[in-house]
Amino acid sequence: MLEMIINPKKAERRSWEMFFVGFFYAGLSLLLVNWIFGKDPVLSHYAGILMITFTVMFSIPFVYYTIRLEEKKISAESGTLSLLKEHRKAIMVFLWLFLGYVVAYSIGYMLLSSTESIALSPGKSDQISAAANSFKAQIETYCLINRPANYQECIRQYGLEGALTGTAFITSGERLFLIFWNNMNVLIFTLIFSLIFGAGVIFILAWNASVIAAAIGIYTQRNIAVLHLGISRYMLHGLPEIASYFIVALAGGLISVAVIKHEAGTEKFWSVLHDSLNLIIIAVAVLFIAALLEVFVTPLLF
Repeated sequence: MLEMIINPKKAERRSWEMFFVGFFYAGLSLLLVNWIFGKDPVLSHYAGILMITFTVMFSIPFVYYTIRLEEKKISAESGTLSLLKEHRKAIMVFLWLFLGYVVAYSIGYMLLSSTESIALSPGKSDQISAAANSFKAQIETYCLINRPANYQECIRQYGLEGALTGTAFITSGERLFLIFWNNMNVLIFTLIFSLIFGAGVIFILAWNASVIAAAIGIYTQRNIAVLHLGISRYMLHGLPEIASYFIVALAGGLISVAVIKHEAGTEKFWSVLHDSLNLIIIAVAVLFIAALLEVFVTPLLF
């Protein structure tokens, strides 16, 4: 019932409503994971992944039917520009859904930061906050991306321990290359994932939302009063970056749906391939713009 809370056709007409759907799905997932697995000595270590899994479970039916709806819009007679204009509605739907995830996870991170600490494992006295426990994987990812030269110090600062190491960025140009290369790897994986699993690509996007939420919580020092500053900082480059993932996910999903419907080799299938290729090219261009914003613009404003 919860996973079909809104119809894709209705969502495309009023895409902003998906913010509340995403907020509800992510918030409920975080609540369920902490309620059901929060005290489990084993599964609590994987709360960050379980939280994403629940969010994906709620979201997959909607994403799947949205992709099917987009595939129906493609025909040999339709021009590229008109198709891209139609797909823009789906991209906006996904972006609002993603933003709902980010805000819900961010608020959850800040609220959990004020709750009592829990034991790392039975019999040990070491304690970490509920936020660090629920977002353990996300905090480690944040430190690896943003403070690679001081990874160990970073994770200890936020209540974690680990064994990974990293290297420092030397110049802005090198940082731009590494960020773009890392994001390209995610983009390629997103395309492959969407080709194989179709709507399952929402896992990658929900994961990115949770990492950004952890970064927002860290940047705002877990103060909900300045949540808007954290969202503005990371959404400046985060929205175009995530938009590129959604675009390529839609491209792969269109091909996946066409194959499932046994359209391979038909005129409709070649139209889908042509449309998907255009979407992939646009996604790469948007991703590069996002990297430029992250390296050169965001640090100047925040």
